[in-house]
Amino acid sequence: MKTILLSLYFFISISAYSQKVNKYIKEKDVSRIIKTLSADEMMGRSALKPELIAKASAFIENEFQKIGLTPMKGNNGFRQEFQKEKINPLSLEVTIDGEKIMDDNLVLASEKMEINIDKGLAIKSIDFDKDAPNKDQYFFDKAFSLVRDTTSALVLVASEFQSKFKEFKGFLNRRLANGRKSTKIFVLGKSKVSSYLVKAKQRTTSIRMNNLVGILEGKTKPAELVVFSSHYDHIGIQKAVNGDSIANGADDDASGTTAVIELARYFKKLKNNNRTLIFVAFTAEEIGGYGSQHFSKQMDADKVVAMFNIEMIGKASKWGKNHAFVTGFERSDFGTILQRFLEGTPFQIHSDPYPEQDLFYRSDNATLARLGVPAHSISTDQIDSDKLYHSVDDEFESMDISNITNTIKAIALSARSIVDGTDTPKRIDKAAVR
Repeated sequence: MKTILLSLYFFISISAYSQKVNKYIKEKDVSRIIKTLSADEMMGRSALKPELIAKASAFIENEFQKIGLTPMKGNNGFRQEFQKEKINPLSLEVTIDGEKIMDDNLVLASEKMEINIDKGLAIKSIDFDKDAPNKDQYFFDKAFSLVRDTTSALVLVASEFQSKFKEFKGFLNRRLANGRKSTKIFVLGKSKVSSYLVKAKQRTTSIRMNNLVGILEGKTKPAELVVFSSHYDHIGIQKAVNGDSIANGADDDASGTTAVIELARYFKKLKNNNRTLIFVAFTAEEIGGYGSQHFSKQMDADKVVAMFNIEMIGKASKWGKNHAFVTGFERSDFGTILQRFLEGTPFQIHSDPYPEQDLFYRSDNATLARLGVPAHSISTDQIDSDKLYHSVDDEFESMDISNITNTIKAIALSARSIVDGTDTPKRIDKAAVR
């Protein structure tokens, strides 16, 4: 009898909350927000172009204001401002065994303004592994691991990685200074070296950036924090394709930012959050996660109970509609809690089906996860086959508004025990997060 009564109570609770999410989270509001954020006038929302991302920032700030959120103490209104230094390459010349290397085959990762090196570099390599299950991801894992390494080195890259080498070069050419002391020179197509000479000049320019942060204070447990986040930046203006050069970033990640705004509106109307809720739209995710890094430094991570990072929910998942996945599912019981509170609904939460894509580390959740927070990304994207990803065709017209709306509703339903203080996800093992 007790089991029957508990099941009945759970069903009634699901029904009551479902009525509220259907009342407060509507497709017309979702459509308005994502259409605005991904419009051409937002110019691709590049964090490296403050004058271009400013419109998106102002729009989100206005939405937080209308909802009635409170700014975080110490911020300039809802804007959490910080400054970074962008490294601008001026010249790079590399000679190996008397042969001058073409610029397309070179990548420099250094924060030194002037470089003149002909000895002392470690020689490392990224060899082609024909047995690697995902050769592109294999290359990126190796390359970025070497970038993070503290040893200065000349890195010889197998010619089979030519296409991804270009993408890697583009990413590092957008890099910001972060205090690294080492110098890395990546050379494509060379397998051995006897002598070398590296000459380079660079300069820095200051860039002002800002996250958007709004607070909904908790009723009975205000010191315990739950974060709902996304990133609002994208990759800006690209090489024109069929006359279109604006990478609108509708799915990546205007869809997630839309979710954050709608969840803020929903929980504000509900007025029953016992824990304090923080709604944040990060900048600079696309160029290294600098917005979430700055945010984490302002937080006491031990007080953050959970982080719902919402990343690309604009299209149906590999399982179809009413399904989403959680990155790093096995690292805490966060996903299990979400699954439990979606029982009795059509929506299901899964573990990440793309482990080879390393998605846990590719969004803003990773920064707080490294501090032990149960911080996970929720997504529906079929990343292994998404042809619109990081392209000028990631536009509003490609979005499935019902999929976005249903995913937002599912997050609202599944989060309720964490929001009201009933459930506390297990902490992530910091030692197991690279």
